[in-house]
Amino acid sequence: MGWFHITGDGDDDPSRYVVTVRRTDDGRTAGAGLVLGHDTVLTCAHVVNAAMGRDMFDLRAPGTEDVPVEIREPTAGSVRHLARVAHWIPPRGRDGGPVRPGTDEWLGDLAVLRVDAPASGLPGGPRQSALSVGQKLHAWHGTGRDSTVARLTVAALHGPHGYVDGAPTGMAVGPGYSGGPLWCQEENAVVGLVAGHFMPVDAAGEPLPLDFQNVIRRSWVVPWQAVEAELGPLGVLDRVRPVPPDTDEHAFELLVEAIEDALPSPSGRGDCARRLARLCGVEHGSDVRPPCAEDFAAFLLTHPRALAALSGLLRRDDPRSADRMLAAGALSRTPRLLSPSEYADLRGRLRALDPAATARFSEAVRAALPHLAAQPGGDTVDALVDRLEILPGDGHASGDERRVPALLRVVEYVAALVPDIQRARLRLWSDGVAGRLGIERSALGERRYDAHEWARSVRGRTARGRVLVQVTEAGRGRHRLRIWCDEGAGPRQVSTQSLRTYSASEAAREVLRVLDSLTPPPEDERPPLVEVLVDRGGLNLPVDEWAVRDPAELVPGVLGVEFPLVVHCPELLRRNGRFLSRWRSRWSRLDSGGTLVVSDPAEQSTLYSQLVNQLDTVRVSVDVPPGPPRDGIVQTCLALGIPVVMWDRGEDGPAHSVRHMSRVATRELPDGVHSYRAGAWANPPEFPGRPVLAWADADRTVPRLHLSEPQEGP
Repeated sequence: MGWFHITGDGDDDPSRYVVTVRRTDDGRTAGAGLVLGHDTVLTCAHVVNAAMGRDMFDLRAPGTEDVPVEIREPTAGSVRHLARVAHWIPPRGRDGGPVRPGTDEWLGDLAVLRVDAPASGLPGGPRQSALSVGQKLHAWHGTGRDSTVARLTVAALHGPHGYVDGAPTGMAVGPGYSGGPLWCQEENAVVGLVAGHFMPVDAAGEPLPLDFQNVIRRSWVVPWQAVEAELGPLGVLDRVRPVPPDTDEHAFELLVEAIEDALPSPSGRGDCARRLARLCGVEHGSDVRPPCAEDFAAFLLTHPRALAALSGLLRRDDPRSADRMLAAGALSRTPRLLSPSEYADLRGRLRALDPAATARFSEAVRAALPHLAAQPGGDTVDALVDRLEILPGDGHASGDERRVPALLRVVEYVAALVPDIQRARLRLWSDGVAGRLGIERSALGERRYDAHEWARSVRGRTARGRVLVQVTEAGRGRHRLRIWCDEGAGPRQVSTQSLRTYSASEAAREVLRVLDSLTPPPEDERPPLVEVLVDRGGLNLPVDEWAVRDPAELVPGVLGVEFPLVVHCPELLRRNGRFLSRWRSRWSRLDSGGTLVVSDPAEQSTLYSQLVNQLDTVRVSVDVPPGPPRDGIVQTCLALGIPVVMWDRGEDGPAHSVRHMSRVATRELPDGVHSYRAGAWANPPEFPGRPVLAWADADRTVPRLHLSEPQEGP
């Protein structure tokens, strides 16, 4: 252990890493969690569902709802904080679909929580190691009390599932243990999470009565190998598991030299080190003996926010040393952009924003970073901030001028969207970070002006109300529906049944019922958009022609005539993840991008090479007769990330509707097609087409779908 006492070095009580996850309604223990990093907790998704009073296997991401957690601290005892889900991996069956009732094992089931902790943060997370057969483990109830420790042995390991047996005496794993860490004393590391317990049942699955032969102590767990497989692609573990200092040899040597030059006096180095330890929320060594330069540098390459905090301490009196240390730290992957207090302040300011503004965060990212090769993705604003923090600055600096980091630029674009008071707070935050980094005010001012101009250009484009309808064919002209409303703050499900089937007329009536319930904003007179979510086999379903066929009705209620209606196929769009960044880039160019017209069925063979890297093409018009070639062209375009694709469902020759819509601006196509359908209903000879518009809006979220599981229960 060095002069800076970072928890996880090996001499701490492992129960300190146990987090209590509490229910939101009555405050009782819902389960346990693991301190993963200075502001991060890992638990099971079903524990979060229990905390919120939801079904155990609920697939929906919790959004911005708070989750109460308690962290044990050495001096203050248990301290309650609020947390939000940053990454959500819901429980799923082996086939990737929902977990069916009665299932005793499942996959996924992880939730990464970002905790609203003070600037100094939580204790650092423990070491992590692989689960293996024969390990002797400890697990704790969510309360974390010493008396609840259960002694376990790993009996078997089968891929994503591990099986542990409890000792015949002592505590047994039961309710409240889920989500908690499995601690291996021999390896001094966490090796997995508790997931579930097996209860004795008979051959029919019914609980057996209490009997000596029926007392079993077998539980199943999520091995750390499975946690890494799930969280690795999200970058979560890289964020909380810094690279050991000895792997950043060059950065380490440069930091040692910079510290020796900036803090040559032992008393000055000791004073600075103690202040840094307080800012980072870690304990420190002797007040008499200061850390050596090597200990100091090792801490800067271990705690992800220590270097930022140190540069803030040095900036006013020794700006050259601050710049030198930041430059040396840039050679390592460990240091983060923000200090503990800056990060906590930013999260607080973003959390205070209206949900409608938060929902446009991804839009602001694309506008602020138009030339980024791959747009940062994430389930939540917290996840986006994590990704943005490690991105370099933009390329508008000259000479020795420091570039504006990507995160600061995005914050300026978000600030341009919000009311004056919140804008001022975000800009004050940006000013403080820029000053600490040594960025010229003129450089930040230029990005602020860009953000202002962008916001002014999009201010008229308010988020349109929409109804999302997932349509799944159920045979013999019947369909299953799931329906969501989105008034601008994200989709909220309004249908409660997915087993019921509807005829086309019954489905039209159900959709119109939901549309009647919407309350559009008074300043927006546009009818809401109907977005039909289909699999690749449903792209040509004539949903726009579905009508209420009831003699008692005065009006026919044709969906595509009354409302602008588009189709969206998430299955194709997300079929190849490497094209998602191209889709977002094309969407950001919607007003300036070009249109490709495909009129020869043979062009399907060359479409990939034409479009794969042609990001200026945002719209494809397919003027090809019905048949497999046309369907192949449409599906290829959607899979390559073309956000707007139009074709005609019913033409044998040149499509009248496709040619007619060529005069309509891309962004206005939903309303243009709506007008065409109204004309076709009133005057078919003049408007003979049956247009279909595939519309994939990168600025609006789509609920998690399970297209392969149409039999999903309510």
